[in-house]
Amino acid sequence: MSERLTIVGDALLDRDVEGVSERLLPDAGVPVLDEREERIRPGGAGLAAAIAAAAGHRVTLVTAIGDDAAAGELAGALVAAGVRLVDLGLNGPTAEKVRLLDRGRPLLRLDRGGPDAAVAARNRAALREALAGADAVLVSDYGHGVAANPSLRAALAERRPGRPLVWDPHPRGPAPIPGASVATPNLEEAARLAPATTAGPARSPEEAARGLIAAWRAEAVCVTRGAAGALLVGPGEGARTFPCQNADGDPCGAGDRFAVATAAALAQGASCEEAVAAAVEAARGFVAASGSRRLAAPRGGRAPAPSIDTSGIGSSPHSIAPALALAGRVRARGGTVVATGGCFDLLHLGHVRTLEAARSLGDCLVVLLNGDRSVRGLKGPERPLVGELERAAMLKALACVDEVAIFDEPAPGEALRLLRPDVWAKGGDYGAEELPEAEAIASWGGTVAILPYLEGRSTTKLIEEAGERVRD
Repeated sequence: MSERLTIVGDALLDRDVEGVSERLLPDAGVPVLDEREERIRPGGAGLAAAIAAAAGHRVTLVTAIGDDAAAGELAGALVAAGVRLVDLGLNGPTAEKVRLLDRGRPLLRLDRGGPDAAVAARNRAALREALAGADAVLVSDYGHGVAANPSLRAALAERRPGRPLVWDPHPRGPAPIPGASVATPNLEEAARLAPATTAGPARSPEEAARGLIAAWRAEAVCVTRGAAGALLVGPGEGARTFPCQNADGDPCGAGDRFAVATAAALAQGASCEEAVAAAVEAARGFVAASGSRRLAAPRGGRAPAPSIDTSGIGSSPHSIAPALALAGRVRARGGTVVATGGCFDLLHLGHVRTLEAARSLGDCLVVLLNGDRSVRGLKGPERPLVGELERAAMLKALACVDEVAIFDEPAPGEALRLLRPDVWAKGGDYGAEELPEAEAIASWGGTVAILPYLEGRSTTKLIEEAGERVRD
């Protein structure tokens, strides 16, 4: 069985704009890039999570993203990669790094968002559930504030005893919580973070690692050294080096691959030495395959589907990503995202009228559709009569429906948290406050709309009438 890894940290959106530059701007003398393709991928802790999912692990990412177009694209890319997302909420824009590339050569990088936005620390119950269910926890700190959040640090300190904690630090981030199984700074980070000795700054990687063990009260510190491999130091033990064979390729994400492999090996019961040895080899293979590039997808497209067990993730990865991308585009132009939900087994006029009314409330309509497993749990083993893919196709054929996202839980809680609709529309004769989704919708400032119910139209009644006619 694959390991359950919970990754905690700052998720960014990496956007590569590929093009060709063959002329200069006349009035400024700077290159002009003719765009050919735009590709996106999760960055920061999001890249670590996507790497872990592609390696076959069951991954939950605890992060904080804003309520903007970049957040929609980032969430879509993560879920498409097989990552379950727990969003703590960000009071500011989602961090984004835009690279302009001339036939693969970098011209310029534009950074949007940044480390100044405050983490809202919502969804604390989901955070604690993610930590409690993990075989190992990896903190992938990129210095944007998630790892420094007091509520999150308290939850990390209270995690299940005996579960490994790997901490990949950042110079702008906080110190690891005491008791981390291993911290994995790179050579530059170790030199910058290590406390000064009586003789001045640490003079060697081993000296820096020993200083960090004492300062952080970590069980071990592993200094990664790129093509030179890694150096592992434990308290009172001699340093052990792990050489690495040379690998030609894109090194982007190698540190994340190393940290993920370390956490996964520790989750399997490996010793720290065995975990580091496995991580060095995993990082080398990742660089040789230019792995981070393989995780990028054209804008509006889909990341490569990992071969993993997606049970328990919630929304089907192939289904939720297009809805998130649509919501991001609509919000980017100032529009309103409307969502509704249901089984929609045996589509009838009552369904159509409700969907048309919901679509009139905004600029797009996303239907959160109960998958077959969900319908069986709610309606019994004989339902649905129509499979989830056929039901989704029929809904998408309606002019009033813009996207459909399938979920497998009894209620669409996970899909709602990802989509964050501005309006949640439901047909019925109850009050808005009675809806179980009302509290979640209100938490991000959304509204609930109760739509008129067309009397005499229901799937259950249709099935009963059909059964009576067969019997007659």
